[in-house]
This record gives sequence, structure tokens and C-alpha cells, in this order.
Amino acid sequence: MEIFNKALTKTDINVRFSFPTDKIECFAELEEGQSYNVNLKVKDRRQRVWTFSCWKRRNGSHPKPWLSGEWLRFVKHYGLKIGDKVVMVQENDHFLGSQYRIEAKRRIIVLGEEIWADVLMNC
Repeated sequence: MEIFNKALTKTDINVRFSFPTDKIECFAELEEGQSYNVNLKVKDRRQRVWTFSCWKRRNGSHPKPWLSGEWLRFVKHYGLKIGDKVVMVQENDHFLGSQYRIEAKRRIIVLGEEIWADVLMNC
């Protein structure tokens, strides 16, 4: 199940990745108020596991969630740029619980058609 997809901004590339507030419900520990931070193990297309710290604001009624931790290393590894897209997917496994996967996409034009292609690692 896709949690969200978002085009990257300058802040997402250089500081931290913010994601839509209404998607915080997908991260139960944050949604239930048990914590303001949870570490997520997220796999990319090549099955590499990244540890992202998922945060929400402590004060106020607008939690404004974001990812940090290995996020900037992920950005650099894939050579992501402003306007590229990140897709976060949650897969529920009966034995392992929630598993997260992340995909990096780049907009390209092929024969006049716009498509979103997978971004391969930065070589």
C-alpha cells in the first residue's frame, strides 16, 4: 500500500524530508502519542536497508512529520535532485509486521510522453 509520494524540495534535499501530516497515521508509534520519534527500517529497490528517524513536532496541534537519520545519505547515494519523487510503501507481513519500502523516481520525457523512471544509485 502506498503511504505517500512527494516531489522533493530544496529542504528535502539539503536538510530533512517532510511528508504530509495526514500520513502520520501509518506510523502507529507516532500516531498514538507514544513517542515523538521512531526509527524506521526502510528497504530500497536493491534491498539495502536504510534507517530513517521519523519525527513529529512535540508542541502544537499540527505535528508536521519529517524523516532524518540516514535520509541525507539516501539522497546522496541516489543523487536525488529537486523535483525528483519519493514513494513510500508499507507492506504488512503476518509474521514480521509492517515493512517499509522506498522508491526514488525521476521525471523523464520519452517520445514526447512524461514518465517517472526509477532512479538508479549515483555512480
